[in-house]
Amino acid sequence: MRTIAATESVSQAELDAISGTGSEGRVTKSDILSYLESRKNGSANAKVGAPAAAPSVPVSSAPAPIAAATSISGDVEIIEMDRMRKLIADHMVMSKHTSPHVTSFVEVDVTNLVQWRDKIKNSFEKREGEKITFTPVFIEAVAKAIKDYPMINVSVDGTKIIVKKNINIGMAAALPTGNLIVPVIKNADRLNLLGLTKSVNDLAKRARANKLVPDEIQGGTFTLTNVGTFGNVMGTPIINQPQVAIMAVGAIRKKPAVIETPQGDAIAIRQMMFLSMSYDHRVVDGSLGGSFIKRVAEYLEQFDVNREI
Repeated sequence: MRTIAATESVSQAELDAISGTGSEGRVTKSDILSYLESRKNGSANAKVGAPAAAPSVPVSSAPAPIAAATSISGDVEIIEMDRMRKLIADHMVMSKHTSPHVTSFVEVDVTNLVQWRDKIKNSFEKREGEKITFTPVFIEAVAKAIKDYPMINVSVDGTKIIVKKNINIGMAAALPTGNLIVPVIKNADRLNLLGLTKSVNDLAKRARANKLVPDEIQGGTFTLTNVGTFGNVMGTPIINQPQVAIMAVGAIRKKPAVIETPQGDAIAIRQMMFLSMSYDHRVVDGSLGGSFIKRVAEYLEQFDVNREI
């Protein structure tokens, strides 16, 4: 919090004037971000205690300007971080300082899911005018698992555990500038697979065009990030505070695997992927974290290849 104040040249007098929304009226990071947004827009009477957008969210529809590079020598140049990158950096460091991170991994056989998508993707695109990806299915599986293990869907305030009743899944997305943004699908458990697909495609498209509104990047209770998009098989993501868990899905690869058949074990080529989940060990122990990620894997492995959408 002090780092942001120093970076944005917020005086002590300004800090003292901010009305805090934290416990016992303390000023939180969100309060400062909200104040900075009000100050940038020239709104002197803006309510400074209101929730701010996530640190990784652009509030303008125009892409952030890329800082000019300063040449030091033939071998080195210095590039000043833009404001968005500074906020992301501060948010990531704060998360590692706040939460003791533990990461669990599980390998998943998603052969049925891949076969299902291959079977319906052309007819779906012809009918709906848009593509279907694996992301909506991943989000559906996460939402189902959260209903089974609701203590994953929490945040921490001092010594208090705040259990969130709404299941709001954030999906991390890379912007053309290289920065990150996390649009949120609100009440993901109340949407069917078609609704999730529409929401994912719409949010992803408008995220890339910097056309999201602040409400669409706030209120997340769990985050999903797809490192497989970049060809990575697994990752160890950093928790998106104040959430307590984040899951990464890796690239789907064909691999030989042992399968059980009525005639005995056999080796077959299967579509395999890794799930990894980092969680806050203050409130999520290995039993809960491991059981949750395993439940997500089970939902994906049991996907009905004949399912309609």
